[in-house]
Amino acid sequence: PIIVMDPVSSGVGLRDDVPRKIIPIDYTLNQNYPNPFNPTTTISFNLPVSEQVRLVIYDMMGRQVKELVNSHLSSGYHSFVWDATDMQGKKVASGVYFYRLQAGNVVKIRRMTLLK
Repeated sequence: PIIVMDPVSSGVGLRDDVPRKIIPIDYTLNQNYPNPFNPTTTISFNLPVSEQVRLVIYDMMGRQVKELVNSHLSSGYHSFVWDATDMQGKKVASGVYFYRLQAGNVVKIRRMTLLK
């Protein structure tokens, strides 16, 4: 809260309308949206601490399709869009894919479906 002076009323008050960054208490990897999707989908997650993060898309055979993130991110909410392309920028086939979040020692995996 921010303390403000108000000369008309009692003089001092607390402002509670100041936006605050909400820090999550746990790692969460949200379900992509929309799912199923075509042609793009959004993948979001929360980090309780600033951390080195990798977010990677895999096909059903476990082959890496695309790395969306490989960097140090601050704590809080993050989201990234996947455009259903591989590492060479080519459109991938319809089917089931997995996205894997690794943040420090924490690993979370979810499933998504691309329909064309």
